[in-house]
Order: sequence, then C-alpha cells, then structure tokens
Amino acid sequence: MMSIAARPGALSPYLQATKLSVKSLLSGGAKGLLPAAAPGAVRLAHTDIKIPDFNDYRRPEVTDPNKSSQDSSEARRTFSYLVTGASTVVAVYAAKTVVTQFVSSMSASADVLALSKIEIKLGDIPEGKNMTFKWRGKPLFVRHRTEKEIATEEAVNLGELRDPQHDKDRVLNPSWVIVLGVCTHLGCVPIANAGDYGGYYCPCHGSHYDASGRIRKGPAPLNLEVPFYEFPDEETVIVG
Repeated sequence: MMSIAARPGALSPYLQATKLSVKSLLSGGAKGLLPAAAPGAVRLAHTDIKIPDFNDYRRPEVTDPNKSSQDSSEARRTFSYLVTGASTVVAVYAAKTVVTQFVSSMSASADVLALSKIEIKLGDIPEGKNMTFKWRGKPLFVRHRTEKEIATEEAVNLGELRDPQHDKDRVLNPSWVIVLGVCTHLGCVPIANAGDYGGYYCPCHGSHYDASGRIRKGPAPLNLEVPFYEFPDEETVIVG
C-alpha cells in the first residue's frame, strides 16, 4: 500500500515537512535541533509594493502635515456648498427638460389640433335657419336667429327653467346660437326648428328646447352644451 506521505495532494508539503522534523529529532538530538518550516508557512513582507501618491487629488490646503486642516475648513466648506448647489441646479433643469419633452410627446399632434377647430362662414346661413356641421365627431348646430326669436328668448322668466341660464349668457352675438346637437338626456340628436318652443326637439323621448338651446319640456336635465367659439370677423366664426 502506498504511504500516505507519498500521496500527491494539497497536504503533501506539510506531510514532508513533518517527516523532516522527525528525522532531525532522531538523528541530531535535542541540542542540534533546527526549526523546520513548512514551505506553505513562509511569510513575505511585501516591502517592494509602492504606495500610490494621492497628492494630486488632495487640496493644496491640506497637503502640509504640519499645518492644521481647521484653518482652511471654511474655504473648503464654501467650495463644497458651491459645487453642490451648482450640481443641484443642473439636475433640476435636466429633470424639467425631460419632463417637458415627455409631456409634449403625449400632447396632440398638429393634424389632430387642426381637426379640433372648425371655421364656418356665417354668410351661408340665412336668417331664421339652422345648419348642422360635424365637429369632433359630434353634430354642431349654428342658428341664425330673427329679431323676434331674440326678443322672445331674452324675455323668458328664469324661474320657469329647469336649468336656469339667461340667453345673454349663452351667446356672444344675439343673432347667432351655437350649440352641440346632442340631447342631454341620452345623447340623441334633436331636430332643429321643431318642438313646442320652436327651437330643437328630440323625438326619442320628447325633450323640447327653445331657440337658445335651453331645456323647456321633457326628460332632459340640462340645456344643450355651448362650445367655445369666437368671431374673428362679422362673417366668420371659429369653433374650438
């Protein structure tokens, strides 16, 4: 059988060192005994390693070992505050730019914004008539009222209305009424120049609106919606 000292492996150097120590004890005696160190127990001082010089990264105020760093602490602290403040401002500005660009990317494009407005030539609508246009996928009623209709709607008692609103609060120009053609009951499309009040009538459930688009009779709870619009001139109206 092979001796355990002759077997190769991680313990082989230590077993050989033990064998040499035993031989020294048996041959030389106690007086001539020399320490036998195992090859794996040799320690190195590593005196040849060079320590890096960090003086290039240190501030000139603290390179002198004979000078207290407390003498320059205020100046160094001021510099640190200045760098921190400048970094904060830059970071905030960068974050604002990123958020602004992100929000802008979610806004409507130019073609969508163009569809959000409609320009109507008022000269094409005779007095006493109503015309229907398509705006944002909904019917838009533009009514050219007569002097009699204007006087009638302005004289209505607000106490009789389900959704009290004066005629002057619903129009920019008394001659023109601009409302969405969507019944406030269930979203049906009313008929213009019809109903008990000569304005709009929804045949689905019998809601009657006057010539100002106010609910006067039927199940509808609110007046017809008035969109935002403006008159760039006397012959044109822009809705949206």
